[in-house]
Amino acid sequence: MSEIQTNWAGNYTYGAAQWHYPKSVAEVQEVVRSCTKLRAVGSRHSFNGIADSVENIVSLKLCDQVLELDREQRTVTVQGGIRYGQLARVLQADGYALYNLASLPHISVAGACATATHGSGVGNGNLATAVRALEFVSASGDLVSLSRDQDAETFPGAVVGLGAPGVVTQMTLDIHPTFSVRQDVYENLPMDALLLHFDEIVSCAYSVSLFTDWRGATINQLWLKSKVMETDSSPAAPERFGATLATIPRHPLIEISAENCTQQLGAPGPWHERLPHFRMDFMPSAGEELQTEYIVPRQYAVDSLRALYEIRGQIAPLLQISEIRTVAADDLWMSPCYRQDCVALHFTWLKDWQGVRTLLPHVEAALEAFDARPHWGKLFTTPPARLQSLYPKLPDFQRLVQSYDPQGKFRNDFLDRLFL
Repeated sequence: MSEIQTNWAGNYTYGAAQWHYPKSVAEVQEVVRSCTKLRAVGSRHSFNGIADSVENIVSLKLCDQVLELDREQRTVTVQGGIRYGQLARVLQADGYALYNLASLPHISVAGACATATHGSGVGNGNLATAVRALEFVSASGDLVSLSRDQDAETFPGAVVGLGAPGVVTQMTLDIHPTFSVRQDVYENLPMDALLLHFDEIVSCAYSVSLFTDWRGATINQLWLKSKVMETDSSPAAPERFGATLATIPRHPLIEISAENCTQQLGAPGPWHERLPHFRMDFMPSAGEELQTEYIVPRQYAVDSLRALYEIRGQIAPLLQISEIRTVAADDLWMSPCYRQDCVALHFTWLKDWQGVRTLLPHVEAALEAFDARPHWGKLFTTPPARLQSLYPKLPDFQRLVQSYDPQGKFRNDFLDRLFL
């Protein structure tokens, strides 16, 4: 099918002339065998060309089913096109949960894992750390199966695969018994308090997010998502670290209604209705934004925040809101959190690419001393040589990609320019 398509935000137009929508693994294999250049796209929430191709794009949006829930092994196996919001409802109905979710439940499981997308929490790795096994169609059209238990030499390289080894058709994820979460929002956290008590603040709930517009000496909002017993109805403390408890629901952008946000004010609810910031049945934005994120080792958290504070005058005019979260270490080769606990510094910009593109080198320069790694699905200008130096397992990843795609069928300008 010939189409002109854009990503979710509308800032990127895909260059592929042909789009394919297979309904089965066999059809995916047929598409892959018939193409010389091909990329797979998920829910189109990337802001750059990571999923683009000069010729063909395949979307698995018609392959979005839960295939098996294994209670004995505590795993769920899903098709490659399923989104987290869909999966969460199925799991909750059976009394199970994922350990974490990103701020948006609208994103695809395969796409999120391929780009090391994450939620928050000092003990929570990125979403790909839940992957127990995966299947993908390699460049030859063959179906490849890898698992954490049986393929220790290659599995860590394929999970955050950036779409390079092949088209992911199936994933098996770890699951846990369902749990309840309450969400409390605090306002006007003094920046000095954050810098002085950073580790204590980000560790005071199961999942913690801080929002700031970098316009003053305060963090606008502190979102605490805490595990609770269903019978727990104790009120939240009126003050935390100098921030005061919000008495009405808040959107990260205070001038916007919180109606599309997940429920706050300490009301307990199931994990999938509290861990994301936004509700599955609402779109959180019309797409009038650009996004950037840098992940730095957590040991540099305070220093990196001070560095951003120094250039806040450059950041604020182009910014809608910035979010600060933590992510636990993992062993996935192309994850920014490979063997190091991290803090993620996220920026939601005004839709002004010319201004943002001019600003990003200054932000990256401020964070360079802290080994900042950009999120694979966001906008960045980090030079390829610098990026390559930050991934010690890159040579192994290059060899893994070569083994499954020797002719470069799944390669594109984004991958070639950065490291392939």
